[in-house]
Amino acid sequence: MRNRRQRSNRAGVTLVEMIVVMAIIGLIAAIAFPSFSSGLESIRLVSATDSIAAFLNGGLDRAERHQHPVEITISPADQSLTMRSTEAAFVRTITLPQGITITRVLPPAPFNNVEDTARRFYLYPAGAVPAIGVEVATTGVAITEDPSLAAPEQNP
Repeated sequence: MRNRRQRSNRAGVTLVEMIVVMAIIGLIAAIAFPSFSSGLESIRLVSATDSIAAFLNGGLDRAERHQHPVEITISPADQSLTMRSTEAAFVRTITLPQGITITRVLPPAPFNNVEDTARRFYLYPAGAVPAIGVEVATTGVAITEDPSLAAPEQNP
């Protein structure tokens, strides 16, 4: 009986040990958080560029399959891309998520130096594909999406 009481006094974790463990876990979390949040921003940015590439490729595909010209409007002011066709009531719009911005549209407009104006590109069936580039950014990271490239370019 006496042996059991001595064991029960020794079993368990003291409050000081628990506080030390919690402090170590908090320190590790504080060190890892900036890296983790930066990784999330990078994932959001890559997801946005993938959406833009799919949207532009969808416009090319629609022009070829339906044999109708397609207009793509890229609006940095609205943070959106819009696709229209000569077909009745065909309008598709993609809006970039909060925190992702269109910084510029490539190639630059020849007669307009204002970066916020909407740019229009036309896709014709069996026509040459225009060079379209969209640079999107979030805090500290920018990616240029150019469909002619195999992969997006990341700009520091």
